[in-house]
Amino acid sequence: MSSPEENRQRIIKFVQELLLDDGDLSAVTPALISTKIDMVLGMKPAWADGLDRDAVTDELIRRFSLWIGTDSTIKSEAGHVPWLTAARKKDWRYWQRYRELLERKLSYRAVEALDNSTGTVLGLLEDPTREGQWDRRGLVVGHVQSGKTGHYTGLISKAADAGYKIIIVLAGLHNNLRSQTQIRLDEGFLGYETKPDPEDIRVIGVGEIDADPSIRPNYATNRSEAGDFSTAVARNLGISPEQRPWLFVVKKNKTVLERLFKWIKNHVANTQDAKTGRKLVSNLPLLLIDDEADHASVDTGEQIFGADGKPDLEHEPTAINSRIRKILHTFTRSAYVGYTATPFANIFIHERSETGDEGPDLFPAAFVINLAAPSDYVGPARVFGLASADGREGGMPLVRIITDHVAKDGSGWMPPKHRNGHVPVHDGSETIPPSLVDAIDAYVLTSAIRRLRGQGSDHCSMLIHVTRFNSVQSEVRRQVDEHVRQLRQRIKRRIDHEGVLDRMHTLWKKDFLATSEKVRSRHPDWVVDEDSSWEDIVDVLPDTLADIEVRTINGTAKDALDYIENASTGLKVIAIGGDKLSRGLTLEGLCVSYFLRASKMYDTLMQMGRWFGYRPGYVDLCRLYMPLELEEWFGHIADAAEELREEFDMMSEAGATPREYGLKVASHPVLMVTSPLKMRTAKTLWLSFSGRLLETVALYRDRRELDINLRAAVRLVEAMGRPAETNPERKRTDDRTDAWKGYLWEAVPFGDVVDFLLAYRTHPAARKVNSAMLAEFIRGMAESGELTKWTVALIGGGTGEQRDITPGISVAMNKRAGDELREDRYSIGRLLDPKDEAIALDIKAWQAALEFTRRAQQHDPARLQDKAEAEIPNGPAIRHIRGQGAPDVKPAPESGLLIIYALDPQKAGVEFPEGTPPIIAFAVSFPESKSKQLVEYKVNNVLWEQEYGSAD
Repeated sequence: MSSPEENRQRIIKFVQELLLDDGDLSAVTPALISTKIDMVLGMKPAWADGLDRDAVTDELIRRFSLWIGTDSTIKSEAGHVPWLTAARKKDWRYWQRYRELLERKLSYRAVEALDNSTGTVLGLLEDPTREGQWDRRGLVVGHVQSGKTGHYTGLISKAADAGYKIIIVLAGLHNNLRSQTQIRLDEGFLGYETKPDPEDIRVIGVGEIDADPSIRPNYATNRSEAGDFSTAVARNLGISPEQRPWLFVVKKNKTVLERLFKWIKNHVANTQDAKTGRKLVSNLPLLLIDDEADHASVDTGEQIFGADGKPDLEHEPTAINSRIRKILHTFTRSAYVGYTATPFANIFIHERSETGDEGPDLFPAAFVINLAAPSDYVGPARVFGLASADGREGGMPLVRIITDHVAKDGSGWMPPKHRNGHVPVHDGSETIPPSLVDAIDAYVLTSAIRRLRGQGSDHCSMLIHVTRFNSVQSEVRRQVDEHVRQLRQRIKRRIDHEGVLDRMHTLWKKDFLATSEKVRSRHPDWVVDEDSSWEDIVDVLPDTLADIEVRTINGTAKDALDYIENASTGLKVIAIGGDKLSRGLTLEGLCVSYFLRASKMYDTLMQMGRWFGYRPGYVDLCRLYMPLELEEWFGHIADAAEELREEFDMMSEAGATPREYGLKVASHPVLMVTSPLKMRTAKTLWLSFSGRLLETVALYRDRRELDINLRAAVRLVEAMGRPAETNPERKRTDDRTDAWKGYLWEAVPFGDVVDFLLAYRTHPAARKVNSAMLAEFIRGMAESGELTKWTVALIGGGTGEQRDITPGISVAMNKRAGDELREDRYSIGRLLDPKDEAIALDIKAWQAALEFTRRAQQHDPARLQDKAEAEIPNGPAIRHIRGQGAPDVKPAPESGLLIIYALDPQKAGVEFPEGTPPIIAFAVSFPESKSKQLVEYKVNNVLWEQEYGSAD
């Protein structure tokens, strides 16, 4: 007998089909949906039992308002033979049944987008029936928690239909993640539960749609805790080429991968390399999926290259990297596809790295695909907004700042540098701090309100991530358990409960009602129309608290399995976690996060953001509790991710290769803080600011430093002499002319700019801009004939006081609002006005940059881009045209652009002493270089630690 949840899914699927048949998708209204629900229930009256019609209507409205951008691709066709035609796709039963499974849960638009996207990836691999030797390696870059597992399940289904026989999925470092991945593939590809006993088969997922035994894939691993590829399996497993495809889901573990490699070599190989005697598999094409491909797969050892540029074939890669490559190298026909949301380590792989035993490294030489996200994806830019001249804009009001986890003397409940064995103490007692009390209250309220919104049977989780030490996690769990137990007893027994209810009522009135209204006004399709009443919330609090469990996530398969086994009722879990939650493991229905750990490694931070993803119908209830510093770092992440995706689109349009994108990512000024091990060295940075814009947004408040920077600007202005233009104007179109108040100098020698940068003191918190690094890069590029002459603009025209910089050079200072919470610095959102970077472009170059912007524009809703066509060129397009030129525009890679602003301290919105001089800030815009040259910058470990902290 079907459950109410299964019936609800069926009704949604059938109503969606009926609405699609009507054709006019713009006319999908609640009234029309209600009519279609009646039609479905007329055929199946039993499905009406327990049906929440409002929840069905809300889900269908959400589905029909969804829209999805298009993927961007950077590829190399070297050695590739196009093969994927419509004729090859006929009768693809694995994909068809997976598609039908998806249609029960997803919008038709999402399924269509997945179909197109997986088809693109498969087409960039080789035809598995193609004879001879071939090897294709690519990377799929998704968003954190955005459905990468669903994407590669679709790719695997299509690959099996096309004829790939061996499918290996590398699924993280821990048992729980491997088990979670196996469970997902059981449902989406195999069609039955994988148990240790091969006779114990229960059909699930796609198997319920098409259970034909003749197409049922084989499996070598199962969903249990000990279900990885084992010695016992290896001893008894034998395969032959005419059989159905085989699926292996294995951990990235040296022992497991070595066991798998030896089994392939000894039991699957059917031929030998004539020169080396290596055993090879020539009759079974391999697809290897590397989930979280930037984690553990990358060789962090330094390979030596000779004077001829050839790699040292005796190099010994790191253990996991070596075994992945050996497995690939054993197959004469192989395809490798890495999946990650943080590709920042993968692109440090040298494209020519190779050894005799392992073959080539895992660099994605064939393609990199940037997946677009649906409009309902909640990523970093949605949560934290993007930097603008008026501060961060576009974010949602979900972040709450934590300050009570550490005392002023560095002690406290959870100080940043606590040790193993630390006992969390707040105000002298072993109890949780008020901020965590608040966060747990928020989680209880969220669970109750979701229950009232018809989501009571959905998973609802809270994450507490405050320490990496298991012993400290146990203490936190004990304290949280005790707190929740007291909450439950007081509310249930109605003894001493008034204070608790008053506290929650205040939180609901002052926080929840206001936040839901703000989110509703910006995203009306995401939030229900009416708020629950306080009386209704109080009525469901006892049952809500009764369902909540407190758990420590400890890396067992049970963590992943419980969500599956409780799918009909929904788990309500407060999860205390550490490193096991840093990557990969999905906490279903994550609503509230309490987060203290502040790694400054970009990729680690991205993966820690387990709250990114899809929150249909409850995003307004989600809360992120974190310290101010962590919020700032996630702001850096949002900006850098936006920048990189925008640049990726440009490079895709310009026909760039994966290697060129690699250089772009590797030299990103924020991403340079990724783990030095992954960068191969902690002491040398290879810089390339080609095609970059860098602007100072963290500035000093100290008078002495401000005087130094003003003197640096004065000396530069004096050295440049008379400006080429005062108050420059630029005609753009018949209807548009851009104008600036200020001064413009042209053909300024690079030495003057270098002297300015060396004299200028950038603030340590200016993560993107280090003036010494910039000076070194300009000097290095000038030696090869680039960046030798500069355009320098001093921009005024602001609403601030008029100030003389030098005699005859006077500007009205600009206003930039500072963040009053940052007491150690003057922190602004963005320095540049969007039009300023185009000040050096004439009309032809400006129009060429605008055309390039429009061609590359993705309309990716997850990136907060306006749906309207661009009216001015964006930064990457401006820098591309300046460096590379266009049909009617001569390239000028020798010309850099420096823009200087004088900011008014009295209009900063933060306190400066009377008489504070103008605050000099600058931006440097580098044209895109054709040479792809890197400049060496030496940095000692002490400086690295000061700038970025340790790599841990």
